[in-house]
Formats: sequence, structure tokens, C-alpha cells
Amino acid sequence: MTWPSLELPWPSDAGVQGPRRWWNGPLDVEALAVGSVQAAVSAAKALANQRGSSWRGSVDSSLVGASFDSIGLLRRDDQPVSGWAEFSGFFETADGWVRLHGNYPHHAAVIRSYTAAGDKTGVQAALRSRTAADVERDVRAAGGIAGAVRSMHTWREHPQYRQAIEGRGLITLDSPTGSTRPLAPTTQGPMRGVRVLDLTRVIAGPTATRLLAALGADVLRLDPPATPELLDQHLDTDFGKRTALADLMRTDIDELLDAADVVITGYRPGALAKFGLSAPELLARRPWLIGVDLSAWGDSGPWAHQRGFDSIVQAVTGIGMTYGEHEQPGALPVQALDHATGYLMAAAVMQLLAARGTDGGRAAHLSLARTGAWLQDHPAQPGELTNVVDERFLVERDSAYGRLRYVRPAVVVDGGLIDYPAPPDEYGTAALSWTARPEHP
Repeated sequence: MTWPSLELPWPSDAGVQGPRRWWNGPLDVEALAVGSVQAAVSAAKALANQRGSSWRGSVDSSLVGASFDSIGLLRRDDQPVSGWAEFSGFFETADGWVRLHGNYPHHAAVIRSYTAAGDKTGVQAALRSRTAADVERDVRAAGGIAGAVRSMHTWREHPQYRQAIEGRGLITLDSPTGSTRPLAPTTQGPMRGVRVLDLTRVIAGPTATRLLAALGADVLRLDPPATPELLDQHLDTDFGKRTALADLMRTDIDELLDAADVVITGYRPGALAKFGLSAPELLARRPWLIGVDLSAWGDSGPWAHQRGFDSIVQAVTGIGMTYGEHEQPGALPVQALDHATGYLMAAAVMQLLAARGTDGGRAAHLSLARTGAWLQDHPAQPGELTNVVDERFLVERDSAYGRLRYVRPAVVVDGGLIDYPAPPDEYGTAALSWTARPEHP
């Protein structure tokens, strides 16, 4: 059984067991999924070794497959949660197709205003008289989320691909600061006592910090009060964390930053710069920090400041056409760009922490479009499809929102399955402070 290398800046040597194929389709989504989790487990091992811990992890590909469909398998009081809102999906235009994202109320409001429609049927009727490029441009200009469906060839001729994606690795690194700050030894999880400030939302970034919490990190997530996270998304990705609401225009978070080890951001490049939260600004003032940031389209090029989600990136970069049928675009079986990029973000955090005692602070950068480019370059492997949903991977637990049934963390530790330290908290109610570091390892 072969798994392609993701060609990361560090070796990825965690053992993998389990089936090779479980999703039907033309691209090797399994390799991307397993490779990203393998990278995170390898990084966790490196960090554990550096801290004197005997922690050992491995990868079960079946568990990985289940975890990438975590929201699809999530149950709240035995009921499934809603993955998509009415205005999210593909819509036909005068010359092709466009994908809209209207899960968040403020993005749905843009679609309503732009189309003067109150339901999906009305939106579709309005868009049939407009070109896909016009819809993409106009919805984005109004603060919404849209992407014209393109072929891979067309996307790879686009200046954004040429300037921000082509020739880039899945993880790009800035130079280390040289301001060293080793972590205290521990005999427990590799992230034990590490403070992670989570400034991300939706899936990719929260997936990264969810794993870090499972491995022992103290994760504090901050969201803006005006645009809170969707409840179903919170229930899927915020296990083991504390969540708080903070208007960064009015809230001073300097004390949080001063005591943090890691800052993870998932907003458009430049969106946090006015708060001094871009990676260069963070490390200039606090050179011991590990900064990891995520963008949809890359941190340079004409689309660097454009919004985007996994589904939109799929549509724009050609994956939608690759998975299309009957002259209609399609999509990956799961939000694989989000999940894989999230595990790669977690891998970057732990690899850079392991080296902080010698190299100092450092920043890493990832993008959904770059992850998508790797996937497009790797066609699916032949083989029988396997059902990877196993009852052993599912846990039931009470929460502030009822009884939850969810998928365990995607890593195997010392040969066994693990659980998150806590269910999702009551959203937005945590104090803006860190918990005490453990006195003993």
C-alpha cells in the first residue's frame, strides 16, 4: 500500500494502517487526508521527544476518513446538524455556473440584496441573466462569497494561481527570529500547558486548534460579537477549547498575546493587520511566538484579500468541474481542503514549537488553494472502496447544548483511541484569560 508524500518542510514518519480507499471520485482525497494527519502526528512526536515525553502516535486511515466527515456524523440529541443553508450551492448563470456561500447570515444578506430575491428559486432566476464572472465580481464587491466555476486549465492561467500558488509548498515558512523560549518538560501530551490563541473560524483553523486541544493545549478562541460562529460549526470544531467574544476595536488583548505561545489566524490577509495581529507584527513585538496563518487564495496576488471557503475554492480551481456530472459541477465528498489544511496547520505549530528552543519564534503560511492544487495533481488510486464509519470511532457526551454524538480525535495514541478533554463550551462565555499552567509535568 502506497501513500504519496505531501512534500512538507519536515519528514512525516508516523506509521499508517488501514484501508487505502473509501471515497469514490477521480482525485486521491484519501492520500491528502491521511498525509495531513500523518504530518500532524509526526510533528506531535517530534514535540513530545523534545519535551521528554514518551507520547507516541500513529494513524488509522479509517479513523481519518471518519474524522474528515465529522460534521456529517455529528448528532445533537440524535438529530443530524445542518451542513448547508439555502443560499449555499451551485447556481446556473447565463454562461456557466457560480457557487455561492450563504451559511452565515451576513453573507446570505448580500445574496438577497444582490438578487432582490427571498428564496433559492428567486436567486436562481435572477442569476440566469448574468454571467458567472459578473456574479463573482459583484457579490464579492458587496462583501459576499461567490466563485465562478472554472476548469483547472483556466484557473492555472489565472494571475492568482501564477503569483500565489504555483511553485509554492503546502507550508511556507518565514525565517526564524532567534528569540528562543523552550517549553517545560512534560510526561503527558505534547501540547500540555501550551497556550494557543485561536483567531480562526469555520473549519480549517478550528480543526487545527481542536486537535491541539486534544493533545493538551490551552486553547482560547476569540470571535467578533457582530458575526458569531454558527452553532453547528461550534459544536463540530470547538471540543476542548474555551470560546469568548471580543471586539478587537474595543478590547485590549495584549496580556493574552504576552502570555501566549501560539497565535493561529484564519482571516483574509490584511484583515487583522489593523489590530497588530499579522504574523510580521506579532513576531516583531513578541519574537518567541509561533504564528500560523491561513488564507483562501494565498498571501499575495490580486486575490490575496478576497474571502473564500473550501467549497468556493473547489469551484474556482477546477475541482468542481472534475467532480461534475451531467453537465453540472460537483464537489468533493467532504470538505477535504479545510480538514487537511487544518491538520497541516497543527503540524506546523508543533514542528515550530519543537524547534523554538533553538530557532526562536517563527511564522508559517498555508492556503486552501495551495492544498487544492496538490490534490488536483494526484489522481485517485484504483481499489475497492471500504466503509470507514466504525462505532468505535464515535462517542456520546452531554454538553451545554444537549447530548452530542461525535467522532473521536483523528490520531491514535499508544495504540488506542482518545477523546477530547471537554465538549464544546457554552459559546462565547469564556473569560479573556489563560488558565494556569500545570505546576507539574
